[in-house]
Amino acid sequence: MFGKKGFTLIEMLIVVAIIGILAGAVLVGLGPVQKGGRDARRLSDLRQVQNGLELYFNKNGAYPASGASLLLSEVADTIKSATGGQIPVDPRNAAPFLYYYSQLNSGSSYILGAALEDVSNKSAQSGSYSAGGTFAGTNCNATSSASGGFFMYCISL
Repeated sequence: MFGKKGFTLIEMLIVVAIIGILAGAVLVGLGPVQKGGRDARRLSDLRQVQNGLELYFNKNGAYPASGASLLLSEVADTIKSATGGQIPVDPRNAAPFLYYYSQLNSGSSYILGAALEDVSNKSAQSGSYSAGGTFAGTNCNATSSASGGFFMYCISL
């Protein structure tokens, strides 16, 4: 007679359900890793912009004037024209996750800022420099409860 070959529909549905449950568990577990990756990129981007600002200062004798809303994107064209490079965009690119810049002391110093998603990121907290500035309604190096909480990381010169 005929031998039994293949799988029944019930067996296939059970296998698909098990794979779906495992895939969901893996994706939920990757959330904190993705936040850490985006935060690492933000810190790297701020250092890249800092290098561009130093090139701008060497060429012009002052740092670029900051815009009214303190968004880095407002002075991006000015910095790009001086450095010939690209200005990075935040991985999420939505408030409060934007890059901020403000000129201080009549162009002799500045402060850069970015909101980090991982409020327990100890390496970012210990490595930040505060210039006492405020971006996105949050003091530098302080944790905000807005939008589920974020840590404002700032670099100043």
